[in-house]
Amino acid sequence: MPATISCIIKNSFFTNTKTKINFILRAGDFVFKKFSVFILILILTLNMPITIKAISEKDYDTQLKQDLLILMLAYPDHIVNVEKAGDKIFCITKSGKKLLYDDKKEKNYEEKLANPDLQDMLEQNYPLEKNETLMDKNFDPGRIRHYDLLNEVYGSSKREIEKNLTNLKYGYTNYQFNSQNKANIALETALKEIIPLAKSRRDISAILYPASGTYNYRVIAGTGRLSPHSYGIAIDLKSDKKDYWKWSSREQGEKRLSEYPKELVEAFEKNNFIWGGKWNHFDILHFEYRPEIILKARCFNSWTKNKKWYENPIYKKDDIKNYIDLIERAVN
Repeated sequence: MPATISCIIKNSFFTNTKTKINFILRAGDFVFKKFSVFILILILTLNMPITIKAISEKDYDTQLKQDLLILMLAYPDHIVNVEKAGDKIFCITKSGKKLLYDDKKEKNYEEKLANPDLQDMLEQNYPLEKNETLMDKNFDPGRIRHYDLLNEVYGSSKREIEKNLTNLKYGYTNYQFNSQNKANIALETALKEIIPLAKSRRDISAILYPASGTYNYRVIAGTGRLSPHSYGIAIDLKSDKKDYWKWSSREQGEKRLSEYPKELVEAFEKNNFIWGGKWNHFDILHFEYRPEIILKARCFNSWTKNKKWYENPIYKKDDIKNYIDLIERAVN
């Protein structure tokens, strides 16, 4: 073959090959970009709470054991055992009632509010840091309540609940709070820290007085569910029209959030009260005694996979060994 023809063929081969490679690369880049846009649109369409899922994922078994441990620590006089029946796990109460941990049903947010199991109640991790903005859609840690548990601990009827109420002096008024599971002691301890601060802090006293109330046997408006105030385990501070998601806009709610001093919120949280200001369905004047939600946050919000399932910064293993052994025997 003449050298000139050979050279032409070789140049043509390399040119065509380079063109094909460039075409393939451009096509791949186009497909990748299209796929990325598709995923982004899907996420936005479903309104998926990306930031919430950024927390280290736990396997089901770890989450189960941690939740059971937290429930036993939060309600030591009321949850006394754990049992397994088939693929179902139950917390056993002092009265012998069985509380199902996971009903294995797929539920949307409203269904979890209406008919939760224990897993649903503990599913969202309560953030311990003071927030200045409202939470993502349907992120309301502690707003899902397990009523069989509340009935077992605080009273299953108005008459039973009222037998458990005790008076608590707050400002110039006596308020009623439930004495079961040390709820009244927790509120008293929180107020003993907050009230002296209010004497020199106008920003605290303006929110603290006058409180809107504690015990009030009623259902939550628009639902058939009892309010936590019905159990005498919640306190509403001074009311403002910007406090509640049904009364105000998100912008007004966020302005109200910024008016709540960090020290006030932390004093309640230290004593196992959750704050409605950390809910997307915000209820900023509302503090609710929920030891299981706060304990889970303190023990396991920072948990990582290189630790044993029960390791936490609050309790030493020897202090909770009986619970650990009981849970592992039941689950395994």
